[in-house]
Amino acid sequence: MSGQVDDRSFKYPPFFSFPPFFTIQPVKATRTKQLEQWRALILSYHSHYRLRSLAVRDCPLFENPSIDRSLTSEDILVILNDLVSNGRGEWEEDKFGGRTRCKILWRTPEEIADDLYDWAAEIGGHVGGGVCTVYELHSGEDVVGTALEGVDESLLRRAIAVLEERGKCRLFQGDTSDEDGVKFF
Repeated sequence: MSGQVDDRSFKYPPFFSFPPFFTIQPVKATRTKQLEQWRALILSYHSHYRLRSLAVRDCPLFENPSIDRSLTSEDILVILNDLVSNGRGEWEEDKFGGRTRCKILWRTPEEIADDLYDWAAEIGGHVGGGVCTVYELHSGEDVVGTALEGVDESLLRRAIAVLEERGKCRLFQGDTSDEDGVKFF
């Protein structure tokens, strides 16, 4: 698997060693709980390693060699479609329209918007103040160690749009996308 990371630092939950976890359950209530657990596992794993997408055919979560279990292709699609329908994933279609990658949203644009406004009000001191660039909001020294550090720029821009809809900020176009500025209200 080319996309593997060192799994030794990630603590798998106990249900990862439960063989039925690797077969989508037919009883609706059980399946609902199982899909919740899959969502939590995928989000936890990708957040832990700060991975932004999942390769459908190359994800170590979909197999557990120690119990000789793996998901079928169909079950993987059920799990990822559930992740997408719950707002925690987005399909990234390949050039042929196939669904081979899924963008993982550890945090939704709405959650990032809340973090961004909290940062601007409390830490950044930007509410009612000056303008900061979009670049500064994901890679600037003021966001180091915060929930905004390293956030995907496309998600950050969607979060800014959420704040604009709420009337809490305004995006100003710069000469380049790195120079786009945000003023918080």
